[in-house]
Amino acid sequence: MSQKLNNEDLLKKAEKPLADAMTLHPFYRGKMETVLKCAVRSLDDFAIWYTPGVAAPCRDIAANPDKVYEYTSKWNTVAVVSDGTRVLGLGDIGPKAGLPVMEGKALLYKYLGGVDAVPIMLDTKDPDKFIETVLLLQPSFGGINLEDIAQPKCFRILDELREKAEIPVWHDDQQGTATVILAGLLNALKLTGKQIGDVRIVFVGSGASNSCAARLCFARGADPKRCLMVDSQGIMGMHRTDIEAKKEAFAKKWELCQITNGEKLEGDTARAFKGADVIIAASQPGPGTIDPAWIRTMNSDAIVFACANPTPEIWPWEARDAGAAIVATGRSDFPNQVNNSLGFPGIFRGALDVRARTITDEMCFAAADALAGFIGDQLDADHLLPSMEDWQVFAEEAAAVGLCAQEQGVARLTASREELLASAEALIGRSRDLTRTMMDQGFIHLPE
Repeated sequence: MSQKLNNEDLLKKAEKPLADAMTLHPFYRGKMETVLKCAVRSLDDFAIWYTPGVAAPCRDIAANPDKVYEYTSKWNTVAVVSDGTRVLGLGDIGPKAGLPVMEGKALLYKYLGGVDAVPIMLDTKDPDKFIETVLLLQPSFGGINLEDIAQPKCFRILDELREKAEIPVWHDDQQGTATVILAGLLNALKLTGKQIGDVRIVFVGSGASNSCAARLCFARGADPKRCLMVDSQGIMGMHRTDIEAKKEAFAKKWELCQITNGEKLEGDTARAFKGADVIIAASQPGPGTIDPAWIRTMNSDAIVFACANPTPEIWPWEARDAGAAIVATGRSDFPNQVNNSLGFPGIFRGALDVRARTITDEMCFAAADALAGFIGDQLDADHLLPSMEDWQVFAEEAAAVGLCAQEQGVARLTASREELLASAEALIGRSRDLTRTMMDQGFIHLPE
């Protein structure tokens, strides 16, 4: 009886953020605003910040285009761009309904990474128009964060923009989520004493997040032939003629069919769980998407990552009751958050600080190692990764990413680890202090 009551309390706690959001979103009418960062001592200063004084930096930029990074906010500004076709676990809800998510993303960028971010919703589902628009926006931004775009077009949009853009472009649902999943997996394997090359990983869901997660895990030593991909139709592999028939549109999905499932298994999701060591789920939000009975068929010391948002595929207490040794979700209100919010603020901080041209997989590995290593002696089954309260981890990720970008030759600026760490800590600390000061002085009103 006590366990049942405890689970009911946990369920009420899980549902509370949804109720609070419906109160606080209209209270604040948005999560971000534009504020000045330069001094206005008197109206005479307008002659410096606008006409006629502004003509001087304009002429200098025209003659030396890279000076735009010195004279404007471009160096620290990211566009969060979406068409609203794959928002959280809500699906194609459109650009207006997706705007609260992008505003939330901008909030996390600023508070956790010291990065200024602008949410931009595009009223088009045409990938060509999307690509063209982002390329046209480049002059104003130091980087582009693609967000909540349906597959398969999300893969083409990312690949083409990375090829054509002069600033770093990444799809956080792919690279960001995958980086944090990898970090969590490395620590979960450490706790269970298993080696990444020996385990069977089942990726439940074959969308943007898990496709990239699989790629990063394979690149870090997981054996794709031992691993399985599962979509809504069951286990993927060479037997899936339905995917082969659409391989031009779903090229990455067909590639995963070719390199995984060396045993040529067929069947549903339940079959895939049998004998698995690790489940990485980024699929249909639950609860109920993953049956506790399936977890009971996994190997001992099972690892279950149920990463769907806003509700995990299975409640974490249900997965533990079914025998999972380590359980993680994408939510911050449960132990072991494995969510892209632990990655993108620090990763983009590092990319911006060295003016990187792109964000490579190796830069993601550097961030994953920094994130996994930061937990130190606190590592246990309920503390797999640092939380967002451990704000210094974002500076550590930034320094690791900045160094890696330099090593790979994609950085325009050079800096030591100490310089990168100090700069990141200062910028992130400023954002946190500014928010607290505005709250203390009443410029940000506290709800009753």
